[in-house]
Amino acid sequence: MIVLLGGRGYIGRAFVFEMARQHRSFAALSRLFVDYTDPRILHRYLSQTRPDLVINVAGYTGKPNVDACETALEETMRGNVELPAVVNRVCGDLGIPWAHVSSGCIYSGDNGGAGFSEDDPPNFCFECPPCSVYSGSKAAGERVASGAAYIWRLRIPFDEFDGARNYLSKLRRYSRLLRARNSLSHRSDFARACLACWDLQAPRGVYNLTNPGSVTTEEVAEMIREREPWRKFDFFSGDDEFYREAAIAPRSNCVLDVSKALNAGIALRPVREALADALDRWRPECEF
Repeated sequence: MIVLLGGRGYIGRAFVFEMARQHRSFAALSRLFVDYTDPRILHRYLSQTRPDLVINVAGYTGKPNVDACETALEETMRGNVELPAVVNRVCGDLGIPWAHVSSGCIYSGDNGGAGFSEDDPPNFCFECPPCSVYSGSKAAGERVASGAAYIWRLRIPFDEFDGARNYLSKLRRYSRLLRARNSLSHRSDFARACLACWDLQAPRGVYNLTNPGSVTTEEVAEMIREREPWRKFDFFSGDDEFYREAAIAPRSNCVLDVSKALNAGIALRPVREALADALDRWRPECEF
C-alpha cells in the first residue's frame, strides 16, 4: 500500500487519479482526519498501517501565486521545510521508505544550455540570493529530506484541464506575459513517472521529472494561437517592467536536465508533444 500525504492538492489529486487508474492500494490522507504534520499522530498511523511507501506531496505554494509566501512566512516554512523533516524522522524511525515531491524552482537559468542536473547545487535559494521565499523553502526542504528514497522534482505543471494552477490557463488569463524559457511538467505524466520510478526500483536519489526539452513563453503562446487564432498575447518589455508592475518575489525561470530519469527507464513525453496533446484536448477544470 502507498500512503499519500497531501492528496487533496493540485498535484496530489493527479497521484490519486493515477493510482486509482492503475488499481493500486493506497490511502490519501487528509489533515482533517489524520494530522500528518504531528509526528506522534503520523507515527501512530504508519505503525498501524505499515505501508510499502509514503509519498509526501503536501506543501505550501501560496495563493494566487508564490508572492503570497513572502508574507506567509510561517505557513511556507511549516509546509515546505518542517513537514518533510517530520516525515523524514518518522519514516526513518519506522524503517518505511518515503518519497518527497519537490520543485525545480531552486534553479535559475539553463546552465549554459545543458540544463541543471540533479548533481548541480541550487543557485536560486536562501544561500544564493536573490530568491523567493518559496524557492528558498523548497531547497531547504530537500536538505531535511535526507532519508527519502526519492526526491522528485516538478516544474510548472500543466495539463488539458482549465484551472487556476494550470500553466496554460495562466497564460490565457494574465493580461501580459514575461518572456522566459522553462522546463514544464505535465501533471499526469509527472505522477506516472514518480510511480514508475518506485516500480522500477530506480537507484535512490533525486530525479528531475519534467517533460524532456524546454519552451519559451512565446512558443507556448503561439501553440495556443494556432488553435485559438482570435486570442491575443501581450508581453512585458523586460524583467524590470515585470517586477515593477506584476510581481513581488523574484521568479525562477530554469531548464532541467532529465537524462537521469530517462536512463533509468522512466518514460516522459517530449514537452512539445505533451503541450500539443493538452491543447488539443482542452476542457473545463476536472476535480482529480
